[in-house]
Amino acid sequence: RGAIPGFGGVLSRDELFALAARDDVASRLVRASRGRYSLAHGPFNRRQLDALPARGWTLLVQSVNLHEDRADALMRRFAFVPYARLDDVMISYATPGGGVGPHVDSYDVFLLQAAGTRRWRYGRQRDLSLVPNAPLKLLRSFTPQHDDALEPGDMLYLPPDAAHDGVAIDACITYSIGFRAPRFQQIVEAFADHLRDGVDIPGRYADPALHASRAPARIDSGLQRTLVAALDELRWNRAGAARFIGRYLTEPKPDVVFEPPRRASRTRFEQRGARDGVRLDRRTQLLYDDERYYLNGDDAPLPEHDRAALTALADRRALDATQFAALSEAARDLLYDWHRHGYLATA
Repeated sequence: RGAIPGFGGVLSRDELFALAARDDVASRLVRASRGRYSLAHGPFNRRQLDALPARGWTLLVQSVNLHEDRADALMRRFAFVPYARLDDVMISYATPGGGVGPHVDSYDVFLLQAAGTRRWRYGRQRDLSLVPNAPLKLLRSFTPQHDDALEPGDMLYLPPDAAHDGVAIDACITYSIGFRAPRFQQIVEAFADHLRDGVDIPGRYADPALHASRAPARIDSGLQRTLVAALDELRWNRAGAARFIGRYLTEPKPDVVFEPPRRASRTRFEQRGARDGVRLDRRTQLLYDDERYYLNGDDAPLPEHDRAALTALADRRALDATQFAALSEAARDLLYDWHRHGYLATA
């Protein structure tokens, strides 16, 4: 209760509707009536939304932090959990009776109420089977253990696979701050793709010493040994796996598009950086480990001279003018290159 006292949201309803009208923003509209749900994908213009009934619908706008600095700043307030886990901020506007039905999510989430009142029923349950042929992933049976109404400033935390159902008591806005919790199967599949992209094993199978076979369906042990030896060429070590992890955790979402500055001269960048400092673009993910930094799916060794500055930039998302002025020329070259690609801006 009162997790953020007086919290009224960072976007108004009209601003949220304007985002939902954009074709570069993912949005959904869920309508509920007598236990049945329908789903439509945006964009939605204001006329469409104004024509909806007074009850029973929810507008969900995804990854608002990628499009609004204010939403990104809200997400960064949750940095008590590492950035490697932070995912996005979704904002939902619901009319009385609106909701998306009982379901589970595959991520950790904080549900922060910004306006109005929403009733949440939630709890753990073993049966996670879904309603067949439904437009949404709705639980076939729902047996909540808890029932709470959240008002502005209240916040509910739900771990992955916790069953929950939120219904608007009156017109309300809820912020969902989500954290990545990928299944190990997803990680291993992505790692297998990563290894495949780097595979270059020479040679071709041949068996010049093969004798005529009396059992043509039998897999020859020599063939097995030869192919197993080829498979053994696919190797990785801890350092290679660490590089994959950093790249995986910073890979931009498929719909992310960076916008290079219109004026990207080196002189202008140096002048403004020395005067105002620099900051990462809200779409940029910059992480680091003991050896390397990882930026938007790429990586490089941490330079010894500028290690403290680059890790500070990653942690604080910005460098002030004094920190910028102390950078080596090589580091300023690097930041200027990021600036040219739209990954970083002058403050």
